[in-house]
Amino acid sequence: MSRFLFVVPPLAGHINPTIAVAAELASRDHEVAWAGHLSVLAPLLPQGAEVLATDRAFTTADLDGVAARARGLRGAEAFRFLWKDFIIPLAEAMLPEVEAAVERFDPDVMIVDQQAFAGAVVAHRHGLRWATSATTSSELADPYTVFPMFGAWIADELRAFQRRVGVPAAQVAHGDLRFSEQLVLAFSTAELVGGGPFPSEWSFVGPAIGMRPVWAEFPWSWLDSRRHHVLITLGTVNAASGGRFLSAAVAAAARLENRLQAIVVAPDGMLDTTPPNVLVRSRVPQLELLPRLDAVVCHGGHNTVCETLAHGIPLVVAPIRDDQPIIAQQVVAAGAGIRLKYGRANSVEIADALVDVLVTDSYRQAALRIQASFRAAGGPSAAADRLESFAHYQPEMVEAG
Repeated sequence: MSRFLFVVPPLAGHINPTIAVAAELASRDHEVAWAGHLSVLAPLLPQGAEVLATDRAFTTADLDGVAARARGLRGAEAFRFLWKDFIIPLAEAMLPEVEAAVERFDPDVMIVDQQAFAGAVVAHRHGLRWATSATTSSELADPYTVFPMFGAWIADELRAFQRRVGVPAAQVAHGDLRFSEQLVLAFSTAELVGGGPFPSEWSFVGPAIGMRPVWAEFPWSWLDSRRHHVLITLGTVNAASGGRFLSAAVAAAARLENRLQAIVVAPDGMLDTTPPNVLVRSRVPQLELLPRLDAVVCHGGHNTVCETLAHGIPLVVAPIRDDQPIIAQQVVAAGAGIRLKYGRANSVEIADALVDVLVTDSYRQAALRIQASFRAAGGPSAAADRLESFAHYQPEMVEAG
């Protein structure tokens, strides 16, 4: 039996894959725990899960403030905000609490999310085995080739962070906190990510999709088997500011009333009137809904994209910020969907894109090809296999910090 500690940021999309992997590890009689924000983890984790809270320094109020300030930011401004105002302050705030979590739980292996790299610093300090949890594939294929200044800026910020928290100078110049040199669990496949060749320690295990809490009841009888079914969602983070796009998407669905029904995820009160073929819900049981869908319109969030493709369903992607443009481009390059401009797409463009992915067989075939690659990768079982093997490496294979 081994002890595995997941270090995660307060982002549901980064936590969800770890839940399925942890469940697989637990089924093999290993002990698992999470270091992260209790307020975000508690509603997502199974009852009785062990959480070592890290939200005393970076509080729920801080998270709300970051989300409020981030609304409306796009492009380079959003990119810099993500790192300067969230990822790096979060790492500095989490550092002492991750130290305390390691002292308390005494893990054999740490699994550290790319955006919670306080865990990487602590693992180096204690000479612990640590693996990267790459819950978004946006940085797996050198996304800064077109804009190398972004990559250089991140490297500078990471070095400055390490100097501030007392990482030895020799270690600052060695490696990248986002990627373990021992094991990287990439929750995607090379078929979707593209690029390569990849380092030998990178293991593409495909999406780790498991059971989720039931957020809401759903009127399943509303679905008409004679029409296509489409989900339109911008994810939990972006929905509050997505009124213009969601309204355009509803209008697009109205144009196609005889061909499809659309389920739209939107905050209560955002969309005043909708046509009869549109159902608006503040939350939906997405995993249960996906097998009944023919297409998904979304923002390009990694989890939504991978869950959709895991069901062999094509996409219309309208990326907003952060890693979403990169994920959207992966979908397009794989032939599994169409990309729209979030800030400009109107009802005609959205309707045309929907018709295209629904009637053009190549999109479905590409989605099915990605689905097959996901299945072959192994998912949570493959990730648990890698972690079990990793936990039994000989001590001399792990460098102390």
